[in-house]
Amino acid sequence: MLMSYDAAARAGSFTAAAHELNVTQGAVSRQIGALENQLGIELFKRDHKPLQLTSVGKTYAQEINSALQLIRNASLTAITKPRTGMLNLAILPTFGTRWLMPKFPSFLEQNPDITVNFVTKLSPFDFSNENIHVAIHYGLPDWPGTRSTFLMGEMSVPVCSPKMLENHPIEKVSDIAKLPLLHLASRPDAWESWFRAIDSTVTVEHGLVFEQFSIISQAAVAGLGAGLLPKFLIGTELANNELEIIVDEPSQSDYGYYLISPNNQYDYEPVVAFRNWILSLTESYQVQASS
Repeated sequence: MLMSYDAAARAGSFTAAAHELNVTQGAVSRQIGALENQLGIELFKRDHKPLQLTSVGKTYAQEINSALQLIRNASLTAITKPRTGMLNLAILPTFGTRWLMPKFPSFLEQNPDITVNFVTKLSPFDFSNENIHVAIHYGLPDWPGTRSTFLMGEMSVPVCSPKMLENHPIEKVSDIAKLPLLHLASRPDAWESWFRAIDSTVTVEHGLVFEQFSIISQAAVAGLGAGLLPKFLIGTELANNELEIIVDEPSQSDYGYYLISPNNQYDYEPVVAFRNWILSLTESYQVQASS
């Protein structure tokens, strides 16, 4: 019944749902009717063309879809070998593309039987409602119901294009505030914190705001302004002289990158394998960064 209802709710049609499930339209209609009788509520407005959900039907459909997705993923995990299985990994977009992805082939080589599903997450999420085994999170290790593993800190420096630096010579820290400053939406006070640590007299004016570090780096390369960016995410631009460090004074923060697992997934074998692998990488990176 629930599969028929989910398919019909997504498709907006009993006929399309029957097609998807490879059953007759009558079978779908009967199963949904039986579900409505069991619940004692009307899920569809049958006097509307095309088929429409009732208000309670919309809410119920969303919850059923999430539950069925969890069941499908759990079934896929159950039929794989215990040591291998499936790893649903949530990553931050720029961290994932710039730092993690170039290194990830080695994880797959070491763990060829683990199937990895990537989820890109910028906004907060709930492990209890999303089928994610482990996530890479930037912030503090204060996520309820989880266990956190510290990966590394983030050292950000002010950068801009060489041409901007040529046209706007920087003689003192306060001169940086005169440049157009590029801001990250998730860290709106980053520039203020950086200036406060070096020269508390500087007043920061807000400029362009971006959702991701990768877009800020390209905006800085294009000469739109100066960005406060983590060194490890802009290695290519620095090496290619597309960006230049204005002053090598990294920001200090209590925040860091953490590997977050729900308590009930911490010892899940694919999570253990990924945790051991990424810790070996971040430990190596921190040694290189401090040398």
